Amino acid sequence: MTTVIEVDHLTKRYRDTLALDDVSFRIEENTIYGLLGRNGAGKTTIMSILTAQNFATSGEVRVFGEQPYENARVLRRLCFVRESQRYPDDATPRHAFRMARLFFENWDQGLADRLAREFALPLKRRIKKLSRGQLSAVGVIIGLASRAEITFFDEPYLGLDAVARQIFYDRLLEDYAEHPRTVILSSHLIDEVSDLLERVLVVDGGRIVMDEETDAVRGRAANIVGDAGAVDAFVAGREVLHRESLGHVASVTVLGALTASDRSRLAAAGLEATPVSLQQLIVRTTQRAQQDQISSDEGALR
Repeated sequence: MTTVIEVDHLTKRYRDTLALDDVSFRIEENTIYGLLGRNGAGKTTIMSILTAQNFATSGEVRVFGEQPYENARVLRRLCFVRESQRYPDDATPRHAFRMARLFFENWDQGLADRLAREFALPLKRRIKKLSRGQLSAVGVIIGLASRAEITFFDEPYLGLDAVARQIFYDRLLEDYAEHPRTVILSSHLIDEVSDLLERVLVVDGGRIVMDEETDAVRGRAANIVGDAGAVDAFVAGREVLHRESLGHVASVTVLGALTASDRSRLAAAGLEATPVSLQQLIVRTTQRAQQDQISSDEGALR
């Protein structure tokens, strides 16, 4: 596959705050990525630097093999949909779509009209009078109808109800199948978007803690539940992500796919193995990364 984004040793510092810490990754064409992590993890900072709306403190970013800053050849091929997008005071959704049609050479007005109907968007109402959900719908429509070669969605679902979010997911997959492009989707609703994602990039504390294909991540971990002594015996020597106990019952999340032999041992010990969702795995992974960082910082102070 062709690499469309290259990030090498990217660091971003805001005075005393280290937002990105020596981040490196690659983005391939015609793939849906999930850029996942907690609030403040660095997701929006990454996207704003890739789209030339922010500047790196150090490191290198290349989009389509070029620096994106003040580079019209690159920027006209990108679409960045963000929750904080601003529009002129008197602009309506119809005005916004007309402006987008002038900028994006692959713009599909028919798709924009269809989505506006599905989201029940009042096209003649001024954008500053729209509800939060309607404002999100404007961004989602621009992102989908632009058919830009690389489209960034930064928390696009904010304000959308469950029905509207499902419309977005369905139309994204439907249009992606007919018109492949690179999509980078930042979201907190990890389980809700997990079926859309082909690869996940997990950011925590300004660092990449996971960069893998989604199918490879699924099934990697399991929750082992049962008598605490039996659980401890089973997980001995395994990589433990998380542990919870209540009385004599323990639930331990371990990394590694379970073999047939493992499952026989679990059955013999009266233990239960339950699957770990993508969201649970990412939460546990980021929790461990934070604990490891705290331990490292404490060690450095000694």
